[in-house]
Amino acid sequence: MNTTRRNLIAVLGLSAALGLGAIAPAWAENPLKIGVSAGPYGDILRYTAELASARGIEAEIIEFTDWPLINDALARGELDANNFQHIPYLQNQINARGYDIVAGPASIVVPTGVYSARLASLADLPEGGQIAIPNDPSNAARALFLLEKAGVIRLRDGADISATVIDIAENPKKLRFVELDAAQLPISLPDVDAAVITLNYAVLAGLDPKKALILEDEHSRWHLVWATRPDNAEDARLKSFIELYRSPEVKEFIAERFDGTILPTW
Repeated sequence: MNTTRRNLIAVLGLSAALGLGAIAPAWAENPLKIGVSAGPYGDILRYTAELASARGIEAEIIEFTDWPLINDALARGELDANNFQHIPYLQNQINARGYDIVAGPASIVVPTGVYSARLASLADLPEGGQIAIPNDPSNAARALFLLEKAGVIRLRDGADISATVIDIAENPKKLRFVELDAAQLPISLPDVDAAVITLNYAVLAGLDPKKALILEDEHSRWHLVWATRPDNAEDARLKSFIELYRSPEVKEFIAERFDGTILPTW
């Protein structure tokens, strides 16, 4: 028996004698790595990580500013899970890139809103005005459905979560739609009449969601979900972390921290 092995057995024996339990090698339990887009979603995950740490589950929360990179990192095995996207976005990513990723439990509704630096109400939209919307397919559809809910446009009958501007059936003010990367939407506000912006980018830009011209509610079908790979979807530590995320403690944290601008699904 070599010296390293004898030393390890001696340490394990000592810990058992002291009632401490076996000490696992450092490489046996790496922290969970969970990806998230930059912004308020990460605050919830970091709070959950504190709760998890007290229960012996360590987690590293990794923020990304570029959404597509988060699923890429998960598919490559660089992350154990991510929590930043709704099912339409995930499905579009799977279809486009062939990722072997599966949706897990629902997490939160992060309301998309319509913001403006010029208007006090969507009723003030000028004839031929410009509205900026996200250029990724799932969030573009989300933006159009929100504008329909506000009475700004009407989509054709049967339009679904893959809707695009060509599905607009009625556009009484002949509005023009500018499709931009989601991260660029807040800085577009001086140049357009309004922009449809997801909450994380709105918060990062210092926008107040409660001052949005219209904001999604808790019934949005674009709620976020956990995403994992099939090979680790049943990982016990990950399942325990997600259970903690969906706990009353985290729900209370969300209510106190975000004052109704982020909505739990549990």
